[in-house]
Amino acid sequence: MHKVNDFLIMLDGYIGGHIWFILLLLGTGIFFSIYLGFPQVRYFRHAFKVLAGKYRDKKDVGDTSHFQALATVLSGTVGTGNIARVALAIHLGGPASLFWMMVTAALGMCTKFVEVSISHKYRDILPDGSVSGGPMYYMRKKLNITTKSGKVIKTGVFLGGFFAIATILSTFGTGSLPQINSISNSMFTTFGLNHIITGAILAVLLALIIIGGIKRIAAVTSILTPFMAVLYFLGAAIVIFSNLGNIVPSFISVFSEAFTPTAASGGFLGATLAFSINRGVTRGLFSNEAGQGSAPIGFASTRAKQPVSAGMVAILAPFIDTIVICMLTGLVVLSTGTWNDKVQNQFQVTDMQYIAGSYNDVDNAEILGRHLTHPKDKVLPLYTGKLTIVEGVMQNSDVTLINSRSVAEGVVYSSGKAPYNGELTVNDGKLDRSVSVTVNGSSLVHSAPLTTLAFSKSVLGPFGKYIVSIGLLLFAFSTVIAWAYYGDRAVTYLIGTKYVPYYRVVYIVAFFLASFTDTTIIWSLSYITIALMTVPNLIGIFLLRKDMKQNIRDYWASFTSEFPDDKISPKMIRRYKLGEKQ
Repeated sequence: MHKVNDFLIMLDGYIGGHIWFILLLLGTGIFFSIYLGFPQVRYFRHAFKVLAGKYRDKKDVGDTSHFQALATVLSGTVGTGNIARVALAIHLGGPASLFWMMVTAALGMCTKFVEVSISHKYRDILPDGSVSGGPMYYMRKKLNITTKSGKVIKTGVFLGGFFAIATILSTFGTGSLPQINSISNSMFTTFGLNHIITGAILAVLLALIIIGGIKRIAAVTSILTPFMAVLYFLGAAIVIFSNLGNIVPSFISVFSEAFTPTAASGGFLGATLAFSINRGVTRGLFSNEAGQGSAPIGFASTRAKQPVSAGMVAILAPFIDTIVICMLTGLVVLSTGTWNDKVQNQFQVTDMQYIAGSYNDVDNAEILGRHLTHPKDKVLPLYTGKLTIVEGVMQNSDVTLINSRSVAEGVVYSSGKAPYNGELTVNDGKLDRSVSVTVNGSSLVHSAPLTTLAFSKSVLGPFGKYIVSIGLLLFAFSTVIAWAYYGDRAVTYLIGTKYVPYYRVVYIVAFFLASFTDTTIIWSLSYITIALMTVPNLIGIFLLRKDMKQNIRDYWASFTSEFPDDKISPKMIRRYKLGEKQ
């Protein structure tokens, strides 16, 4: 399993973790922002009016209101990424990562506006009156190539099928298995609740919700999403204002380090600028999913005559998800100073690495930092050999243990409740799991444990962990619900609605099993499936860029005739026409 996971991580390094993917993602956002005259800024206020239902028409076709569609999409994007992945981005790339997450979100607002508008335009109305849409539909209808001889090359059909398959894989890799695993671990750590019990209860709830289809999903998420957002916002605000003196320095660090390498400080061993950008952009995408093509599936159900109407509301999704909620988590982690503080914790084997040689993070911070940020360069040799453990303490003086990207201190090896005595095998820096031992010590922590630690450093004290646990439960479970619908639509596209119940059964069973099994490989797989969805979608919306500009013209022309008394429409049209010749 180690080798499989390492292979997936290596593969992701050439796909989603590579510079070409980042350039494609940011480049698409920059292009459409300029091409359409920065709609994420110009249409921002108008989007709230559309969301409030000001321009609603009873004759509009669809399954959900604008608000319900936004709530469903936010329930899919606001998940463990907002609690765990923000903390992980800061852990990996320092405060600068938060800045690049915000940049990704600002550009993502435009990307999501485009992908949702185009997908809504080419959605299908099924025989039962329900709606099915998403990038696979516009790909099938608009991306086929017709040669001069009149022959049709079905490139769009292939891309649509490829996207739908990647979506189904992502429903497990992104939307379900890692989410329940995070929930069950959090419930066990905080409340001592058995993993299987947590999985069983939530699996039953999940079944009751998703069997009812999009209307029941929308009804649940339209209540759950606002509630969980307000709860988390209030908790984060309390923590931030409990550390009032650190708010300004935290803000400064986010922007001051955005274009410079982040220096080593505390247990943090530094990060290069490229590393910070990479982690900020990729974690930003994981959080708000702009360009991934998942949101268009949810927004396709919106009751709207003009597709741009759904796109308007979609502008708000990355803003709420990343610029508001992720920024809150980032400020909590930075203002409490927990991101570069070593704490006592139990080490996970996947976070541990043994290096040949004796190093510390005071005298050797620079070379250790290069070793961690440039793993392909093999800056320092990984240790292979035997560790001698006496009364729980490693006797090898020429080996350094790195845990969670920091030099581990006060390390104790245990077997059950007793100190371990004997030898342990290490291969290429990784501890052999053939001998069952528990490793504890002092190091940095990341992901949800880091956020939990930060929430406890406030007037909330130990009660802070309950906010994180409950927030994680609500965020992650709502993500599972939304992605079940995305999978429904992908199955419908590929093989028809009659197979959707079978997909739901597999989805629920896998959800339950993942509550008590290791999902490390699933997390690694999720990064790859995200890229497999994103790449064809970004290429597709770029090819339909002229279609998108015409959609906006049609929207404002229709808007003027239907709502002649609305004071903003003439101004908005005039402002758009200024960029008509771009």
